[in-house]
Amino acid sequence: IGLKRSECVSQKKKMSMRPLLLNSLSLRSMSTSPVWEAARKAREAARALSALPNEDRNAALERVAAALDSAKGAIESANKLDCDEASKPSAGVALPLQARLKFGGSKLRDAIQGVRNLKSLADPIGQVQIKRELDKGLVLRRVTVPLGVLGIIFEARPDAAVQIASLGIKSGNGVLLKCGKEAVQTCRVIVDAVKDGLRGSRASPDVVALLTSREETAELLKMKQYVDLIIPRGSNDFVQHVMRNTDIPVLGHADGVCHVFIDAKADQGKALDIAMDAKTQYPSACNSVETLLVHKAAAGQFLPAFAQRCKAEGVELLLCPAAAAVLGGGFKAATEADWATEYCDKMLSVKVVGDLTEAVAHINKYGSRHTDCIVTEDAAAARVFQSQVDAAGVYWNCSTRFADGFRYGFGAEVGISTSMMPPRGPVGLEGLVTYRYYLEGDGHVVKTYAGDNARPFTHRDL
Repeated sequence: IGLKRSECVSQKKKMSMRPLLLNSLSLRSMSTSPVWEAARKAREAARALSALPNEDRNAALERVAAALDSAKGAIESANKLDCDEASKPSAGVALPLQARLKFGGSKLRDAIQGVRNLKSLADPIGQVQIKRELDKGLVLRRVTVPLGVLGIIFEARPDAAVQIASLGIKSGNGVLLKCGKEAVQTCRVIVDAVKDGLRGSRASPDVVALLTSREETAELLKMKQYVDLIIPRGSNDFVQHVMRNTDIPVLGHADGVCHVFIDAKADQGKALDIAMDAKTQYPSACNSVETLLVHKAAAGQFLPAFAQRCKAEGVELLLCPAAAAVLGGGFKAATEADWATEYCDKMLSVKVVGDLTEAVAHINKYGSRHTDCIVTEDAAAARVFQSQVDAAGVYWNCSTRFADGFRYGFGAEVGISTSMMPPRGPVGLEGLVTYRYYLEGDGHVVKTYAGDNARPFTHRDL
């Protein structure tokens, strides 16, 4: 009460500066940690990588593929240790996650081939999107450039480490990989092999780094000065947690609640093959079907044949009352929660719907905007379905399991975005670049184009 106004102002300044000083000290201590140092090095290495010609980045990819080939035995041995540990009851790792964790044989072979496939794809850097003359001698270009440094958080998916590291190299981006605790030993061997390959190239090994702890994840989310994009791969709850705890832009890869709708005019053979492939080819994948919708006119013929094949494949069906009326007893009832559940397992909820409109409404209410399919010989119905279903991938007469960067010809993917904003669906090279405007003139000034006697722009595309 007895302070002068000037003293009050000084006191307020001191109080308001205290949080800033604490934040500054906190950031300073963090910036000396190994994680921050890895991020700083990744940013420097990414700048140098982005300046390399496509031939040098392709040569680096070939060396990485060769190093991974040489490390196959070590990768598979480390993966066995991870899988053995995850299979223990005390580890608490769900069976679908254990299936995703397995990495060897054809899965490892295909991942390495994916690295090599990236070499044949067009260079994502330096693509001229716009070239426009604003006036004589004044030319604007919009050119693609790398994002910078990517922070990728994924669970028990060692193959993701291979895909994301290789995409980063091709697109000129640095990559900070944060794997789930279940995959640490496998990912360490993979990242070591990637770095070994890069040492023999013009790209720095610092362009890729591995994080392994929750504490490092927390630090990663604070690295706005070094990290340009966070891509969390996990549940919706996890993605929302990441979004709430970072100022860095987030590209969410969340649940895959995918649907297959068997229309009244579906071919029975196609419908059975597509629905079974979508569920059983790899049940723990995010593009596996989780809810089957069947038109009431097709239910009587389709459901008994489908249930028989599901029984042979060990798939558990959860039925709505109308589906149960067709198939009889012996099945569990689907609950309201089941319609929005990603099982990642040999489980499938089944609902009989009255028509196409009801099927579309169900998908848009309970789906996750990932991938949905209609099976029908009616082209008009397919067009309605594809225009009305709100998902990144909307298919006609083919399995939802095709939602994959490798199968799309992208070489690999960092994840599948279910956002409405691009990039959407499997995110490959084109989703890892942004653009920059280059304007070249010859002494041009804005004054020339302003006022009563303003010179007009030509705005001519070149």
